[in-house]
Amino acid sequence: MCLLEGVRRLQSVNAFRTRRDIGGVCARRMAWNSEKCNGATVENAKLGMVRPATEDYAEEAIEAVRAGKVIAVPTDTLYGFACDACSMEAVNRIYEIKGRKYTSPLAICVADVEDIQRFATTDDLPHGLLDSLLPGPVTVVLKRGESSILEKSLNPGLDSIGVRVPDCNFIRVIARGSRSALALTSANLSGQPSSVDIKDFENLWEHCAYIYNGGVLPSGRGDQKSLSSTRF
Repeated sequence: MCLLEGVRRLQSVNAFRTRRDIGGVCARRMAWNSEKCNGATVENAKLGMVRPATEDYAEEAIEAVRAGKVIAVPTDTLYGFACDACSMEAVNRIYEIKGRKYTSPLAICVADVEDIQRFATTDDLPHGLLDSLLPGPVTVVLKRGESSILEKSLNPGLDSIGVRVPDCNFIRVIARGSRSALALTSANLSGQPSSVDIKDFENLWEHCAYIYNGGVLPSGRGDQKSLSSTRF
């Protein structure tokens, strides 16, 4: 009887250890699966912010801009962060996202050459000059003038503004639909390389309402030119 009782006790201890070990394995697997699930949820949430840069999604982008949001868009050179240039809250948000000094000016983007006169002075330019340069990978630096509808607090202390009309239909449709100018700057942390692919600034996606994917941009870094009206 003593031998039988000892065997039973040993079997009981082994069964307990087996259940404990199985329970530990299951707990670890559950924790790992939960972590994996949470990671997938975050990744899916990030991917849910990405849209193709097509006119089908332009109205959504326009609404985001009008609501004071920051979006990421392709241009004819690089990916950029864009917002309503007349919303100082949105403009400040861009500075925060990039970690950019507030003393560093932002350019604006408009839909068409004829829109430029709403934001800057063009009277002193040779006739047809802007039409020969724009749309294109050029930032034209112009005097604001007293008639500019831009907020005085945009680039304070400067009487000039860099103006772009990119050769990219998507961003021009957004600018046209917003009925304003877009504040536009490269989609990257200040001082870091510019972005030619949305993956280049994936660490900043969470700060944008939407990211519009135009693929890998062929123009690449360093193709944008800047021209000042004082040269003409």
